[in-house]
Amino acid sequence: MKTVQASQLSELEAAKSQYGSGCAARVEKLLASLRKCEFADAESLVRFHDALLFLRAFPQSRKVVTLTEELLGGIERQAKRLRTAGGDTELFDSEEFSGIAGTVVRESFTYEVARWLARRYPQQIEVEWDLDEQSWQMSSSLPQLLPLLGDDCFVEADTPYLEWLGAAGGGEKRILPWLLQRLENSPLTILQKTAWYDALKIEIAWAMGDLPASRTHARRNPPTIYDHKAPLIRRQQVSLDEEFAAGPLLVRKLSRGAAEEVLDLARAALTVRHRELYGSTRGAPAHLVEADVGRGTHIYLWGLPPDRRLPLRAYHAGFTAKNGVPVNYFEAISLGEWVEVGFNTYYAFRDGETAWIYSKVLHLLHQLTSVTCFSVYPYQLGEGNEEAIKSGAFWFYRKLGFRPGNPELLAMTEREETRIAKTPGYRTSARTLRKLAAEHVFYEIGDGARGLWDRFSIRNIGFAVQHYMAEKFKGDPGKTRQKTSEWLAELLDIDLSRWSTLEQSAFADFAVVLALVPEVKGWSSREKERLAEIIRAKVGASEVEYLRLIQQHGGLKQAMLRLGSAPPLREELLHPKM
Repeated sequence: MKTVQASQLSELEAAKSQYGSGCAARVEKLLASLRKCEFADAESLVRFHDALLFLRAFPQSRKVVTLTEELLGGIERQAKRLRTAGGDTELFDSEEFSGIAGTVVRESFTYEVARWLARRYPQQIEVEWDLDEQSWQMSSSLPQLLPLLGDDCFVEADTPYLEWLGAAGGGEKRILPWLLQRLENSPLTILQKTAWYDALKIEIAWAMGDLPASRTHARRNPPTIYDHKAPLIRRQQVSLDEEFAAGPLLVRKLSRGAAEEVLDLARAALTVRHRELYGSTRGAPAHLVEADVGRGTHIYLWGLPPDRRLPLRAYHAGFTAKNGVPVNYFEAISLGEWVEVGFNTYYAFRDGETAWIYSKVLHLLHQLTSVTCFSVYPYQLGEGNEEAIKSGAFWFYRKLGFRPGNPELLAMTEREETRIAKTPGYRTSARTLRKLAAEHVFYEIGDGARGLWDRFSIRNIGFAVQHYMAEKFKGDPGKTRQKTSEWLAELLDIDLSRWSTLEQSAFADFAVVLALVPEVKGWSSREKERLAEIIRAKVGASEVEYLRLIQQHGGLKQAMLRLGSAPPLREELLHPKM
């Protein structure tokens, strides 16, 4: 075995931008030369690993795919060798590089992720207890599960919690599954279970080994591999206007079994990177779809089960696989024609057709949900996100056609664009980028009015409801929901006893909002009937229908826009219109 040289790693990383005549043969030769190499440190192995992953997703030839798979197959051995040798392997624990085969992912996972891991990977996980940090919370939480524990922990300073738990669960290694099963069987709501478990801060060590869940081996292979004979598509070659004018994408609904496999892949891809997405942890397989957008690229999109949905906005999540390799994840949170899109490309793939893939994601969202106003949250632009500032994320969106909703920020953007055009080599300062990232940017399609959603925030609706609850019902949430539900049920002539529990909960969410909408009393009978249909659709089979119905209900849409577009005035809430 020979040690890989820095020049070889640099040459391999440079191969990520080499496409065209003769490039495939050069990359193949380089990969073949690395077959029997070893790595002196974790940084070299990580660089090697991520360059291979990129080439596996964006290969110049089928042989490149074969060679990268062969080399990735040796990563577990290399990582274990470095760990055994006692060198500095902290890099394996960082969010940017975690999840490589042969390493261990350590995290205090949330209840639902821990439950998934215990069910899916029981032999690969272990709990790493820190009783100095956990004992106080254990003294509060565990007596309800362990008979007579209170006689010990309420008065003794040295309670052996692991012995108590091990005795109840059948041994220390059985503690976690025993705890999870007790929670699973308890009458607590899912939110209460989550709060109880998460408060314990149980750290789980997940050994990657050579698991398909590792970053190294995560795949959902397509029928054929797309090899790149020409350079990759760059951002300046992407036009959102042209994308939305193109024909519909090829979309198909996956079977239950295939959908479950996709969700497992999505959860694993995030979990090994110390991340969690609300919609991936709780995704519903029933309506998961796959869009084949060409160039070996498949986008997967799904929603939430009815009992995990947001009160007002519709929620969809998804990820993109390039030649079977997960390269990003995204979420789309919608109301009416407006959608806020969060889009994140994994570190290893940030040089790979990101803008083109993003355009396809937006196209798919529009095609399936009819949203026409795309909004980007300030964090994605750089608000509180120095990584986005360093990468110039604001200009990624601006050059695709997004505009700041704030007129002052739009004027600042246009001034920067003038400087860039006039001054060769000019770069926007980090200070200016932070200012530009302070508020949402928007991209709108269609012939409708522009700027309707520029000031909208769901928080404004939430704050208005809290003020109303404080003024009208002295801050009592139960009474607020009860009284507003009774009022709205009478107005709509609805017998709520004939609605399901989930539908009644959705009804109460809408009631506390509509209590702030005096014009609802003047809506026509048909508008009121459609309002009831919308509320039931919120917890129906798919939130796509919910969005469609809101888009067709002008009165409700205008009410939501008005409440969400300006901070509430307390004076108006002193005399509620309910």
